[in-house]
Amino acid sequence: MPSLRLLAPALFALALFGAAAPASADSFSDGQRTDIEKIIKNYLVSHPEVLEEAMAELSKRQAAAETQKHEASIAQNADAIFNSPRQVVLGNKDGDVTFVEFFDYNCGYCKRAMDDMLTLMKGDPKLKVVLKEFPVLSQGSVEAAQVAVAVRMQDPSGKKYLDFHQKLLGGRGAADKARALQAAKEAGLDTARIEKDLASPEVRATIEENFKLAEAMGMNGTPSYVIGKQIVVGAVGVEGLKEKIGIARCGKATC
Repeated sequence: MPSLRLLAPALFALALFGAAAPASADSFSDGQRTDIEKIIKNYLVSHPEVLEEAMAELSKRQAAAETQKHEASIAQNADAIFNSPRQVVLGNKDGDVTFVEFFDYNCGYCKRAMDDMLTLMKGDPKLKVVLKEFPVLSQGSVEAAQVAVAVRMQDPSGKKYLDFHQKLLGGRGAADKARALQAAKEAGLDTARIEKDLASPEVRATIEENFKLAEAMGMNGTPSYVIGKQIVVGAVGVEGLKEKIGIARCGKATC
């Protein structure tokens, strides 16, 4: 029979990963259990690499489980994520990779993320970009998002929307209805029509759809992205986004 010292790393791994313990373990006395715990502790002190390997394996398994969860949620909501009529589409509308961004007009990180998006669109002619209003920070954010939806309703091409988007997200001060309407006016949109469209069920339905999608994918902050089968939370920078686009396009960071 192998010694308890030789069994220590195996017992530790079983405890860490939640594997089923041997049936004979139930027959250990309290004293034997105490001895086993001491052996495991002493073994790990003498062999810290065992703990490091075990924790690395645990992190690997957790990451794999998270990836599977993300892929499943994207698959279940793919049509609404990538092809909803209630979204702004920029870049190459027939692109081979769709880059979806959830944003808030009062999100400081979203300002930097906007520059990342513009850089990606300029450098990648095969990229389809989808913008989804996700006003989570304030009532002003909700008001700005409502105006943005009305802008999209007036400008299906997305050209004036992008101008509006840059003026509002890139401007100073907190975004709200007044600032959003001013940005729309500067972008050449009909603000009287926007005021009228704000009462449209389409505005409420759009924002509700975006919140529902974000909840389904576990998003609780901005900016957040869906790129291929991947969910990315936070302003990871243009290089980080390029890597995700590469993985979606050809299975590796650089195609």
